[in-house]
Amino acid sequence: MSNTVNPNPDQTRILSIDFFRGFTMFMLVGEFSGFFSTMVDPAMDGTFISAIGRQLHHVDWIGLHFWDLIQPFFMFIVGVAMPFSMTRRWNRGDSWNKTFRHALTRSVLLLFLGWALYCIGPGKITFHFTNVLAQLSVTYLIAFLIMQKAVKWQLLFSFLLILASDLLYRFWSVEGFNQPFTPDQNFGSWFDLALTGSLSGGSWVAFNAIPTTAHTIWGVIAGMILMNEWKPRKKIQTMAIAGIIGLIVGYGMSSYIPIIKHICTSSFVIVSGGWCLIALSVSYWLIDVMNYKKFALFFAIVGMNPLFIYLFAHTGGNEWLRAIGKPFITALFGIFNELTIEMALTVTVWAMMWGICFFLYKRKVFIKL
Repeated sequence: MSNTVNPNPDQTRILSIDFFRGFTMFMLVGEFSGFFSTMVDPAMDGTFISAIGRQLHHVDWIGLHFWDLIQPFFMFIVGVAMPFSMTRRWNRGDSWNKTFRHALTRSVLLLFLGWALYCIGPGKITFHFTNVLAQLSVTYLIAFLIMQKAVKWQLLFSFLLILASDLLYRFWSVEGFNQPFTPDQNFGSWFDLALTGSLSGGSWVAFNAIPTTAHTIWGVIAGMILMNEWKPRKKIQTMAIAGIIGLIVGYGMSSYIPIIKHICTSSFVIVSGGWCLIALSVSYWLIDVMNYKKFALFFAIVGMNPLFIYLFAHTGGNEWLRAIGKPFITALFGIFNELTIEMALTVTVWAMMWGICFFLYKRKVFIKL
């Protein structure tokens, strides 16, 4: 692919990027509201709602649900936006050193915020680095460092990261951590013990930041495609074909490298990367080519303040909204059973969090690092 891009990235705003980021954040807000948990309540067993609800939860270990794609979506769309933001900086005369300092500062702040969130819940200092902010602090900086290289070198580097991760898991020989695809007995778990002195809950591992850097790098390349002066059809075809290849390769690998989100196996990274590319190509076609833009704004509003709403929900904002809404929802839906009341309350909390984003959007308040 040619690296020739539109030198004026602000001339035509690509709304599908805002939509993609907003949809991802909207779903995260939905999880924080508690609504997805009500969908898999035992009372819902055997229903269509329960089937959808299971897709909105992580797979226990091996396999892939829709919810397993949300973090890759977020890592990916951050990468997509990078060529636009960095090109604006370079066009106004910022040197590479200046943009590097900006990227480094942002990465350090993301790492700090990601770490701090783990301390708020237990009320004490703890060291875990598996949430999206901590992971993004690594993937963002690495993607920035190579984003001016030729696309073929960016691709090669991304696959080398995936390969290196796979080899470490397969050939790590420390007793008790030499089972590559077994929870808490793999290289990633050993790395967590060495880094923090304890295992992360749920068998998640901090080392995931290394293989999933590929998602952010592929996002950068997708952003370059969108900035390219190609015709829209060629952009869509390029991303869609790359995504389909990712699905074929990733699912093809899964018979000998299982798809495991918790430790981001190579098959998982490639499959989820394929879904990212397909989702972006469809979004771009619907919103920026076919001009279906009205519905996109509903989601884009959330994506314009992603850091704020993530931190707000993660630090108890959803519980605060729940306390506000509970007496009114209980009064309105008191004649129904407890599950119905809970579903109504969680939907209300979800709506209120969207409303906060809308309030900030209308007042042009955008909180960024």
